[in-house]
Amino acid sequence: MSSSQPSRILGIDPGTGLLGFGVIEVSKGGTLKLVDGGVIRTKVNQPLDERLIEIYRHLASVISKTRPQVMAIEKLFFAQNVTTAISVSHARGVAMLAGKLAGLEVAEYTPLQIKQSLTGYGRADKKQMQEMVRVILKLKEVPKPDDCADALATAICHSMTQKI
Repeated sequence: MSSSQPSRILGIDPGTGLLGFGVIEVSKGGTLKLVDGGVIRTKVNQPLDERLIEIYRHLASVISKTRPQVMAIEKLFFAQNVTTAISVSHARGVAMLAGKLAGLEVAEYTPLQIKQSLTGYGRADKKQMQEMVRVILKLKEVPKPDDCADALATAICHSMTQKI
């Protein structure tokens, strides 16, 4: 990435029912700005393969529209529900594939790394994280839904970790 041009980071909060995404722009001076954010919703009653195609197509459209250079995606950490972990892993794989096929660098971060980057505390709760996203991006309100805020937190983590 050229230091004279702003860079864009696409953050991903993986999920099959709701996949959060958020794109931030990092200026030459290090200022962060919200470019786009939202969620990709799929229908619970749809077969998994159709849900994954929907996620891929929507993400490919977001990438084409916002032109990020990097995708930052949350690593999975599930202690209990194996079925959910497998489903989310599928969505993660599709998101990473969409990024790589578009030529993006893909970086992965654990929830602990994301929390420490934004708050300095690895056990920050959801409200603390959302408030930090709001403050860092100079927004009037916390981004909604939560999945979008989580995706933006992942993008912010990458910008802070990589010193872009």
